Amino acid sequence: MRRERTITKADKPSVLFVCVHNAGRSQMAAAWLTHLAGDRVEVRSAGSDPGDQVNPAAVEAMAEVGIDISQETPKILTVDAVRESDVCITMGCGDTCPVFPGKRYLDWKLDDPAGQGVEAVRPIRDEIKTLVEGLIAEIAPVKP
Repeated sequence: MRRERTITKADKPSVLFVCVHNAGRSQMAAAWLTHLAGDRVEVRSAGSDPGDQVNPAAVEAMAEVGIDISQETPKILTVDAVRESDVCITMGCGDTCPVFPGKRYLDWKLDDPAGQGVEAVRPIRDEIKTLVEGLIAEIAPVKP
């Protein structure tokens, strides 16, 4: 008989996705990570200059793959969010995070979906999914 292991905060890596407006790339990345990793990863997203709403084309593109981000709201990047995260990922938008020792910092070079229609957002969505799958394999693989 196999016993399920309870995941605690100490066991769970934390990832912060950052882009300027926290309205497109970082929202899609956070949604993919939540969808694909479930409760194995703590997920945050934020921006240095948050927009008023999540990009409607990003909402539509994610809905096409069965992920609802319509209720998400852009959030301001805080020092605490960076401090509490194990991995901080900027989305190729020139944003920078406060630097703390022991944190892992990545920059994913992604096109900006701002002002684009859903046709232009789909390939960005799919590229983010591929990057998130690689991240999960590294930081939170499924354990037997």
